[in-house]
Order: sequence, then structure tokens, then C-alpha cells
Amino acid sequence: MAKTIPFPQQNQARRYRAKGDLLPMPRASADELALQVHLALAALRAGGSQHDAQAILHAHWLAQATADAGYGTLTPEQIGPADEAILACFSRGGAQGEWSIDDAQFDAIKVVIAVYDTQLQSAPLWVLTEASERLERVRAGEARQQARKRA
Repeated sequence: MAKTIPFPQQNQARRYRAKGDLLPMPRASADELALQVHLALAALRAGGSQHDAQAILHAHWLAQATADAGYGTLTPEQIGPADEAILACFSRGGAQGEWSIDDAQFDAIKVVIAVYDTQLQSAPLWVLTEASERLERVRAGEARQQARKRA
């Protein structure tokens, strides 16, 4: 008789998640987050603040991480122009204190934000949470690195 294939124990094979983590976030929460990002994008178009640029960067990063996890599609042709637009905004803001984007930059970022909107409404909460936690770890690492440079 043939031997059976030993499968890993379920608790070793995958992390169990609460039922709520397997579902998309509540619609009201998704709408609130999306509204904040859209307001930040509109503010940058009119001449916003560093806070607005950071909100867009945060959403841009989360959209990519969520797409990498298999929820939504972002192509290099979409990401590249949005990256350039955000970098230009931060460069201009850091050098001149002018936190703004032009119409072409707005259009480039808008594509990624549209994907982010869909992800907020459809991706399981655990995917969005893990992406956000990864972003926080990256930010914490950058803060430590900047502190070392100052010392």
C-alpha cells in the first residue's frame, strides 16, 4: 500500500484569521479612507500641504502592496508616472515649500488611487492590515536611520 503524503499541520501551514479579517473592511470605513485620499489629491492639485502629500504616498504604497498580494492590478506603466509625480511633489515641497501637482501628475496619481479605492472595498481586511503594518515598519526603519545620521 502506498504511503500518504504528510501534509503540514494546519496551524503550521497558515495563520488562522478571525472571520472579520477575511472580509473586506466595512463600507463606511472604506469610504472614509477613500474620501481622505481624494481630498488630499484635490488639495495637492490646488496647492496643498506636506500632510496631503504624505497621505497620497501612503495610499500609493498600500495600493502597490495590496496589488502585490493579489488584490487589484497595477502595471509598471501605471506605477511609474505616479511614482514620478509623487517624487516631484516631495522634491518641490521640500525645496520650495510648495506642495502641489500639475494636471498630468494628478492624472497619473489618480489611476493608482482608483485601484486603491477598489481595494479598500474588496480586499480582505487582513491584506490591508498587513500592508499597513509593513509600511509602518518601513517608516520606523527610516526614522531610526535618520536618527543615526544626525548622531
